[in-house]
Amino acid sequence: MKLYIGNKNYSSWSLRVWLTMKVKGIDFEEDLRAFDVENEYADFFEFAPHGKVPVLTHNGLTVWETLAILEYLAEQFPEARLWPADRSARAEARCIANEMHAGFMALRAACPMNMRRRVEAVPTDRHVRKDVARIESIWSGCLDRFGGPFLFGKDFTIADGMFAPIVNRLAIYELSEHHAVRAYSETITGLEPWKAWEAASRQEPWVVDIDEVYA
Repeated sequence: MKLYIGNKNYSSWSLRVWLTMKVKGIDFEEDLRAFDVENEYADFFEFAPHGKVPVLTHNGLTVWETLAILEYLAEQFPEARLWPADRSARAEARCIANEMHAGFMALRAACPMNMRRRVEAVPTDRHVRKDVARIESIWSGCLDRFGGPFLFGKDFTIADGMFAPIVNRLAIYELSEHHAVRAYSETITGLEPWKAWEAASRQEPWVVDIDEVYA
């Protein structure tokens, strides 16, 4: 099983799958391909039909798109409990995972993930603030109802994998002081795989200008 990923400093979609697999103990070979913006990521088409990361290959099958990869892993490794066991919790987890996959466009555009960026606020508009407020609502609601430390209780699920990169965004751009954000961020950044990803990101030599946002 091989997972193709992009730069650890910037690739939030790669982090979602990589972190989930590491936390759940799913073995894989990592193949990191640096973003080649000038050539429109041409080399990504060697392994990705849509020219993006992440991509998972397994037993001759190619799976692309982050949430599709995570669903595939849930089917392949039921013992990993990638979704909550309870049906109603599982339905909610799928809802917010899909909401993350398809939404929060203003936040994504204005505040890209950047593991090396110094903590510094940037001006934000009402659309970004609306996205942040929705994330605060999701995290606080889940933590209150399911008891934490993860969104659906004691087990890390796909929902946590999908929201994990937001922890970086909210921190480095100083976007929230909500108590649920603080609590959940401490949980995610305390994971050993998160620490390993962050440490590796700081050693990368590449700089992608379009993902560098300054105050």
